[in-house]
Amino acid sequence: MIRTYSELTKLNTFEDRFRYLKLAGIVGESTFGFERHRNQKFYTSREWRITRDEVIARDLGLDLGIEGREIFDRPIIHHMNPMVPRDLTHGNADILDPDYLITTTLRTHNAIHFGDATLLLQPFTERRPGDTLSWGK
Repeated sequence: MIRTYSELTKLNTFEDRFRYLKLAGIVGESTFGFERHRNQKFYTSREWRITRDEVIARDLGLDLGIEGREIFDRPIIHHMNPMVPRDLTHGNADILDPDYLITTTLRTHNAIHFGDATLLLQPFTERRPGDTLSWGK
């Protein structure tokens, strides 16, 4: 399945977007293995930095582009269709196409890759007077 930003934006909730994006990765599974230096070189390239800034601006610095999910630490740009070594070898233009990228937090990025919603940051629950009364009884 090829995932796109234009399809993702049709989903209105964070949970729906997460389900659309989640992969079934394995903790510790390596994408680039001994070729990790290749993707690290890519992530320091001028082309990537320009694309990254465009995607963050498009998504307004919001986790999965959802209002109320502001990112207060370093945003991660997620390849909605995981990048593999041959994308760099053969010059796949999709790895720089904003329609295949989304802004996330590190926690959301890991949850997507491992397919584990328990890694997601849970929304803040506002406390109310009396909400702990039954705790002591």
